[in-house]
Amino acid sequence: MPEQSAPTIYGGQAVIEGVMFGGKYVNVTAVRRKTGEISFLEVPKEDKDWVKRLRKIPLIRGIVSIVDSSAKGSKHLNYSAEAMADDEMDPEERAKQKEKEESGFSLTMLLGVAVVGVLSFIVGKLIFTLVPALLEQYLFQHAFASQTLHSLIEGAIKIVLLLGYLWLMSQTPVIKRLFQYHGAEHKVISAYEAGEDLTPANVQKYSRLHYRCGSSFIILTVIVGVIIYSLPIFSWDSLWERVYIRVLLLPLVIGLSFEMLRFTNAVRDIPVLRFLGYPGLWLQLLTTKEPSDDQVEVSIASFNRMRELDAQLEQVGVLETPVGSALDPLKG
Repeated sequence: MPEQSAPTIYGGQAVIEGVMFGGKYVNVTAVRRKTGEISFLEVPKEDKDWVKRLRKIPLIRGIVSIVDSSAKGSKHLNYSAEAMADDEMDPEERAKQKEKEESGFSLTMLLGVAVVGVLSFIVGKLIFTLVPALLEQYLFQHAFASQTLHSLIEGAIKIVLLLGYLWLMSQTPVIKRLFQYHGAEHKVISAYEAGEDLTPANVQKYSRLHYRCGSSFIILTVIVGVIIYSLPIFSWDSLWERVYIRVLLLPLVIGLSFEMLRFTNAVRDIPVLRFLGYPGLWLQLLTTKEPSDDQVEVSIASFNRMRELDAQLEQVGVLETPVGSALDPLKG
């Protein structure tokens, strides 16, 4: 008899008016259209062998996973944005937009959605790494000599900037709804992991917070960064030395933070260790909102469609998907 395979750990991402879930073989986004119907984007996973190998190496797998999720997630986010824009356009505007897209002069067209997604992540990470260091250096450069204290204040500035940015973003209607779909995504995963039937009533019973979340990763990069930057071997003598040390250490911070995220999720059921994941859960109080039943319904539709396609691909063989199979090429 073949060995029983380990249960699949699912993850997802909120998009505009919808949710994306990643399965073993396919990523699926469900979006609520203005008409009330739910449309889907179905994209098969096509990881290269060398990417799969890198995903097994501690520290390296964190960087690979984050970059990969940024690239793939941007395609689904772009799909949801285009669906929303399409719903808002009249026929004449839609024709003009199509003509503009066919001209191929936009940044997205030139570089590709995936590349733009990765670049956005890198630029954002650099900004939230360098700005706090520059601010702390400017405000407290001559206040004291301890570089450990400088690093702690830098971390505090980073947290304040992060919380302020997230709070301001959450006040906009589009982002508020995005955060509601983020909560719906977490609720569906928690309900599934608890063995519940996925109905809106059942799913709504679960928390909108989840240990295995990108928000937890964000706060962990701050905590891990403070610890690493405070080590005596990474001391600095000037502003620019401090800046380039931060940039050079960024991959290490990302890699260690990812491993810490995996650890906090693994020990979440151990009473004396579950508190390690609390900072990430606290941040999710900002990055998630309580969803409506309609939003939970979209999240359930995405999750069910993803599992349905995974099951079909498992049966027919992932490497050779026959014509007329589960995946609609027009949606991928």
